[in-house]
Amino acid sequence: MGFQLEGVGLAHPGGAQVLHDICLHVRQGEQVALIGPSGAGKTTLLNLLATALAPSSGSATVLDQPLGRATPTRALRARIGMVHQAPPLPPRQRVVTAVLAGRLGRWPAWKALASLLYPLDMAGARDALARVQLQDKLFARCDQLSGGQLQRVGVARVLYQEPALLLADEPVSALDPTLAQASVALLVQQAQRSGATLVASLHAVDLALAAFPRVVGLRGGRIAFDLPAEQVSPAQLQALYAQAATAPQAAAPAAAAPASPSTGYGACG
Repeated sequence: MGFQLEGVGLAHPGGAQVLHDICLHVRQGEQVALIGPSGAGKTTLLNLLATALAPSSGSATVLDQPLGRATPTRALRARIGMVHQAPPLPPRQRVVTAVLAGRLGRWPAWKALASLLYPLDMAGARDALARVQLQDKLFARCDQLSGGQLQRVGVARVLYQEPALLLADEPVSALDPTLAQASVALLVQQAQRSGATLVASLHAVDLALAAFPRVVGLRGGRIAFDLPAEQVSPAQLQALYAQAATAPQAAAPAAAAPASPSTGYGACG
C-alpha cells in the first residue's frame, strides 16, 4: 500500500477544521490527481502525506508506517519527495546544490555536508536538469531564475531523489501549457519507471484528466468523488467548482452518472 487514510480529519491548532473524514486508499505505483477549488484542502492533504502534518482524527499509514504523535523517522521522510508550487530554495543557493539536496536524507552526514561545500554528483544533477531543459542552469543561483524555472528545478530535484512516494502541489502553475504538459508527463514517467506512488494537485483540470488514470475531487475538505479519469462527468466537475471564484472551463470525457465517494476507489465503509 502506498498510503491508507481512514476517516482522517485535520484541524489547525485554534483554527478551523480543514479535512473531514478523508478515506483514501492508494496502492504503491498508482498515479492520482487531486482537483478542486482553492481552499478545498489539497495542499493540506499533501502536507499530511509528506508527514509535515499529523491527523487530528482517524488513522493514516504512509509507506507502511503509521502517522501519529511520534515524529516521523528520517528514513521515512527520505522516501518521500515533494514538488512545491513555490519551491523553498535559498536565493543564493546554486541550482546544482538544490537538485542534489534531493538525496540528502539518504546520504550519511559526512557526505551531505561535503556536498554542500562541493557538489559530489554533478553528472547526476546535470542529467536531472536536462530532463526539464535546464542543464545550462547547473551553476546558476536560484535568485537568478524565473518562477517557472524554479518549479522545474523542483521537478528535477525529485527526479534525482527517486522517492517511493512522489507528491506535487501545483507543480506547473507558473509554466506555459507546453512546458506544463511536459513536466507532468515527466513526473508520471518517473513514477511508472520506478514504481513510485504519485499524487499531484492540479488546477488544470484538462491536464489532470489527460495525464492521470485516477482523479480525486476535493471540496470543503471532503472527498466529492474518487473515480477513473474517464468516468468523471461534466456534471461532477460543475458541482465540484460551483460558486468557486474561478471555475475551470474543462470538457470532460463521456458523461457518467454522478457518484458518491463510496462508489469510488477504496472508500471507507
